[in-house]
Amino acid sequence: MNVADKRSFLAPDRPPPYIAGMFIETETTPNPASLKFLPGQPVMQQGTREFATPEAAEASPLAQAIFDTGEVVNVFFGGDFVTVTAAPGVSWSDLKPQVLAILLDHFVAQAPLFVPGTAGGIAVPPEDEGMLVDEREEDGDIIAQINELLETRVRPAVAGDGGDIQYRGYRDGVVHLQMQGACSGCPSSTATLKHGIEGLLKHYVPEVVEVRAA
Repeated sequence: MNVADKRSFLAPDRPPPYIAGMFIETETTPNPASLKFLPGQPVMQQGTREFATPEAAEASPLAQAIFDTGEVVNVFFGGDFVTVTAAPGVSWSDLKPQVLAILLDHFVAQAPLFVPGTAGGIAVPPEDEGMLVDEREEDGDIIAQINELLETRVRPAVAGDGGDIQYRGYRDGVVHLQMQGACSGCPSSTATLKHGIEGLLKHYVPEVVEVRAA
């Protein structure tokens, strides 16, 4: 078999219809333990969803399958990506092919993302977590400004790194935020909060004096 024939054999001109166009890209994130997988199609129609335990992952067949590898500690669904965080000591060279196979099977089969009857997209902290502080009605305008900045300036940038950030309350000049996905365990997340997000919020909202991680 010559080189041209070998190339044609390995990459046929007309792949099967169910495989055609299905290519999952991967991107590194600031967190060396996390990889961002982009299936080239929407993952969450709205909001985001994080699974930090195998028990939480039972709400999603896809998240559960990834946790079932036994080498994962966090799965995060974004608008058009899935971020997976490997357990300490796990090599991505071994884990990556497993995750890619699971994602490929899921998206080719167009399987449901969540178990019927469970909550789908969640763009705010679950009710059992709620706000970390009792917010005051007179701070309504400040809180609205903070949330607008988070939605338009911060969350798109954080999503690019394979994560998300959730607002958890404001009181007495302090904004409480929760990092999710790749950002939740990232070594640089503290710097992102203190030097990036805090600086942005303090610049546009003078009442903000500090940002704390929830």
